[in-house]
Amino acid sequence: MSGCCAPGREPNDDPARDEHVPPAIASDIDSTLVAIPGGTFRMGAVGTVAYDADGEGPIHPVDLSPYRIGAVCVTNDDFARFVDATGHVTEAEQFGWSFVFGGLLPDDFPDTAAVEATPWWRQVFGADWNHPEGPHSDVGGCGDHPVVHVSWNDAAAYCAWSGTRLPTEAEWERAARGELVGSAFPWGDELEPGGRHRMNVFQGEFPGHDTGDDGWVGTAPVGAYEPNGYGVHNTTGNVWEWCADWYDPAFYRRSPRRDPAGPATGTTKAMRGGSYLCHASYCRRYRVSARSANTPDSSAGNVGFRVALDGHA
Repeated sequence: MSGCCAPGREPNDDPARDEHVPPAIASDIDSTLVAIPGGTFRMGAVGTVAYDADGEGPIHPVDLSPYRIGAVCVTNDDFARFVDATGHVTEAEQFGWSFVFGGLLPDDFPDTAAVEATPWWRQVFGADWNHPEGPHSDVGGCGDHPVVHVSWNDAAAYCAWSGTRLPTEAEWERAARGELVGSAFPWGDELEPGGRHRMNVFQGEFPGHDTGDDGWVGTAPVGAYEPNGYGVHNTTGNVWEWCADWYDPAFYRRSPRRDPAGPATGTTKAMRGGSYLCHASYCRRYRVSARSANTPDSSAGNVGFRVALDGHA
């Protein structure tokens, strides 16, 4: 999997683990979920619009039971309430650093280690969910933006506390499609229909200059763009979203038709949706079928999550 999407930690990285497991609680999160009816949809993509190495194909029918999913991603304000209630320490905080897109750092920011193959990713000490560009930054004024610098393990801890879970890849993709069949985006196949921006992706020349023509440089508020046919916002662009599944690029060739939940084991967890760093010149993963993955303890400034629940409200 390409590190251009979100770089990962090395397997031998080992923070001082937080042994605290926050208790599950009765949650009022139901008001933020939308109901997705049970039924069949066609999952995946092939051909020139897909990345074969990522395992986007073959296109295959999937039968899903009814479920609910977050209309928006978990926000900084949401995550702050979780931290206040539980004292949870994210893995980025335990490691003492996370990956930050260099274009968001000030010109006089001290030199830091860069990812060799994707040097726009910088290892920034003191970067975490509450300090997204490092210790000089905070989330003030961005309470309605998606929380970032959260690992899969952090997302799972939030779900345990809120009485929810992460969506499976199949659930995520059906919700992202918004009732459309075979389209690249939640609204159709045209990237900017009628000249209107419908998602937050990199504008300009990557990686040197983001013009912000879509209204945002970095993350956007979780409800910044109109929802799809199911009432779900920002399933392409803005931030990659953790899913429950282990990732396997060959899984769709043997995936069960009914409520697939991914491989039984693995080394990386699936991510969906692309981010504000996706750009057609190098990474066209801002599509509803696109897949990526990272290790469960990895974090970066373009990775967040949304929650799900079984059944109808």
